[in-house]
Amino acid sequence: MSQPAVSQDTVVWRDPSRPAAERVGDLLGRMTLEEKVAQLTSSWLGHEPRDSNVAPMQGDFRGPEAPLAELISDGLGQLTRVFGTRPVPPAEAVRTLAELQAQIVAASRFGIPAVAHEECLTGFAAWTATVFPTPLAWGASFDLGLVHQMAEAIGASMRAAGIHQGLAPVLDVTRDLRWGRVEETIGEDPYLVGSVGTAYVKGLQSAGIQATLKHFAGYSASRAGRNMAPVAVGPREFADVLLVPFEMALRLGGARSVMPSYTDVDGVPVSADRSLLTGLLRDELGFDGVVVSDYYAIAFLQTQHAVAATPAQAAALALEAGLDVELPTAACYGPALVNAVREGQVPCELIDRAAARVLRQKCELGLLDPGWKAIPDGADGPGGTALDLDPPGQRELARRLAEESIVLLANRGLPGAVPPGEAPGPGLPVLPLRPDASIAVIGPLADDPLAFFGCYSMARHLGDRYPQAAEGPAAATALAALRAELPDAVISHAYGCGVRGEDRSGFAHAVVHAQEADVVVAVLGDEAGLYGRGTSGEGCDVADLRLPGVQDDLLRVLVSAGTPVVLVLVTGRPYAIGHVADRLAAVAQAFFPGEEGGGAIAGVLSGRVVPSGRLPAEMPASPGGQPSTYLRPRLAGRHPGSSVDPTPLFAFGHGLSYTSFEYADLNVGPEEIATDGTVEITCTVRNTGSRAGAEVVQLYLSDPVAQVVRPVRWLAGFVRVPLEPGQARQVTFRLHADRTAFCGRSGLRVVEPGEIRVAIGGASDRLPLQGSFTIRGPERPAGPGRILDTPVRIDDGSVRPRTG
Repeated sequence: MSQPAVSQDTVVWRDPSRPAAERVGDLLGRMTLEEKVAQLTSSWLGHEPRDSNVAPMQGDFRGPEAPLAELISDGLGQLTRVFGTRPVPPAEAVRTLAELQAQIVAASRFGIPAVAHEECLTGFAAWTATVFPTPLAWGASFDLGLVHQMAEAIGASMRAAGIHQGLAPVLDVTRDLRWGRVEETIGEDPYLVGSVGTAYVKGLQSAGIQATLKHFAGYSASRAGRNMAPVAVGPREFADVLLVPFEMALRLGGARSVMPSYTDVDGVPVSADRSLLTGLLRDELGFDGVVVSDYYAIAFLQTQHAVAATPAQAAALALEAGLDVELPTAACYGPALVNAVREGQVPCELIDRAAARVLRQKCELGLLDPGWKAIPDGADGPGGTALDLDPPGQRELARRLAEESIVLLANRGLPGAVPPGEAPGPGLPVLPLRPDASIAVIGPLADDPLAFFGCYSMARHLGDRYPQAAEGPAAATALAALRAELPDAVISHAYGCGVRGEDRSGFAHAVVHAQEADVVVAVLGDEAGLYGRGTSGEGCDVADLRLPGVQDDLLRVLVSAGTPVVLVLVTGRPYAIGHVADRLAAVAQAFFPGEEGGGAIAGVLSGRVVPSGRLPAEMPASPGGQPSTYLRPRLAGRHPGSSVDPTPLFAFGHGLSYTSFEYADLNVGPEEIATDGTVEITCTVRNTGSRAGAEVVQLYLSDPVAQVVRPVRWLAGFVRVPLEPGQARQVTFRLHADRTAFCGRSGLRVVEPGEIRVAIGGASDRLPLQGSFTIRGPERPAGPGRILDTPVRIDDGSVRPRTG
């Protein structure tokens, strides 16, 4: 039973002028065990599943829950997804959140509000909010500034609605393309993931929303690409690949919250692994924020991992490991944990430790200050109708990011595209499309308004449960956008087949349209969903990398019809199209580009947009052979000792443009540096074409001789360089020796003396500039304080006449 309310007029913990540690210590000393444990719990109102789950095995946790008044009588740590659980008008959700916070403040004697958290992977996951491109598209843009702006805008909307914490970004490095959550990852290179993820963290937190890094650590390396499956990786892969993005987002981005992975790593569930959540995360990396569980992950220690026999034992394991808050409800951290403490099974010190972290978070967010308001001033006007979650400025950011993320993979003419009777030849590039062309737009995603939305958009996340969830921000289909983009073109449409299923009855109709047109635009790919209700997304893993359903068969039929085919892939992962690639006139890849995706695709096809996206994960040639990424050592590539060729169809970093770029003037200096030294790597990039465009300049390193096996090359720096026709700009990478560090034989990360080779170009397999420098001196440890990034300087150059 709650004790009488405490006078808060003069207490230390209410004084914003006092240091946070002093305030938290004062408050903690006044609280009962029940009040401390309450700060470690959460409540998810209205989460009962209908026909489907939005969290793993959600239906297993739908038992009777105590009345709200009882749940909050001693306080509450977090409120779960008030906006994202059902499609409700923003103004109504704002009022609901304010009412809930008022009840929480009034119910307990200290009157401490709850932290309100929401998903924000493709934007604020609220009804009618802007749906941005999915993270794999952020990676394809290679644009840190634009990702920062996007996150800042997302955070501003969330803050205005009374939210405090966002469950993003996902920093899992893509390791197996069959994994359903590839669409949530940023790419397959740890430096790309870490750089883009850090930009997102900085943007979100600059708006006052605390970012939550997911999923610490190793989640994406699950066996066979199956969601939640065990992870078995060596310490070097863990340190050099999987951990790096988290280090960057913590040290460079200052992330304030971390969410552990569902999986076990070498037999130990991460949510119960003290060596990871305390030894590594806190003691080694210096994290002092809050660790929150993934949904039901603490209960999974009993029900799925079988390392605990009771909820209390599961709570004890997680708490001892360093997990502070249980989400989304209090299955283990509630009364069972209180009883375990009273019975001597859990030390009180662990409760105090976690509660202090939670109270510090609330102190940082202003929730302990006098005069705190559930909803910031100006969030709504009379009647609460003024909160616009999809304002023009956010749509503009969504459009820019979508356009920058479209990757033009191939663009060539075909012998079959010339008129009958003429000699076959290489032909001219089919893109941009002629403004007066006859175009057959074919495929299951061509006229689907939800085709561009990832699985954490509300339309895909809740659409099966609440059909009105799909009635969110307006989104033009590819067909509608192309018609608007090319008003003088003759455009027809045929469905062809579904994304899933075996129905081929629409093939014949599609072929008729194809044969009557000058060019076919085939829009094929994925349908985002959850737990098997889609072909991409959480729990939507695949056995191989063929296009879903019978779309591969439709594509074969279309290329056999004799009309040039432009393939537009709208997917959450790269798919293998090697069997038909040489028969396609052009290929464009869009990774769920959000509500402005239709216009972005149409803009690239028409030529209004000069494509500048680059592959954040390579595209395989064949559907098997997973897992495989570009971070290959020699024997993981093609060699005579194996009959399997893992060479990709399109390499990491690949992407074409409607203009051309030339690299020159490589300079690497000094030629020798110490193991703690810095080298500058400079080149000149010039736009040699007739159109303005942006080149993604990519710096790769290679270590020809090392004490352990190393990748043939790895990304060490990158920058987008906008260039007018004829313009040249000098790009300088400032590379510290720490950027060559790796986990050595001792198990420690080291900088090793020796030659380091340098390569610069527009893709990992297109590197015209080659050089090297040498590291001299004794081997040096490179611990948690090492340099993690590679600063880049771009010097403006004048527009020069085109030559040659």
